[in-house]
Amino acid sequence: MGLMGAAAGAARDAGGKVFGVIPEFLVAVEGILEGVDHKVVQTMHERKMLMFEESDVIVALPGGIGTLEELVETLSWARLSLHDKPIVAVNINGFWNPLRSLFEHMVEAGFAPVELLREITFAEGVDEVFAIAERSRLRAVV
Repeated sequence: MGLMGAAAGAARDAGGKVFGVIPEFLVAVEGILEGVDHKVVQTMHERKMLMFEESDVIVALPGGIGTLEELVETLSWARLSLHDKPIVAVNINGFWNPLRSLFEHMVEAGFAPVELLREITFAEGVDEVFAIAERSRLRAVV
């Protein structure tokens, strides 16, 4: 079980609401976390779209290439005005600093507008993530 499974299990154990989405081909490899609502889908594309549709805020913890791909895809969708959901990279121990530097480099080189840097927040802690989520909820209600 990776970080995603550990986080989901901890949220479940603390009484939180957890909704998992897993492609069928990964069920045999990773299994399904017991005691959480979930949906088995056919493809990774279907998984990502369902996770996006069910979310109010996109939050990326430190992770691997799949996490990076999902984070950049949702950021790309925001740049194309396909959504206005907050995008947050949880920058534990500076994990996402190289990505932030890359984005700044892209802007400085003229390959991305400065707005790119405003469409992602690099949160230094969990409290900041919850504050962003709360502002998003309030914005959606108003």
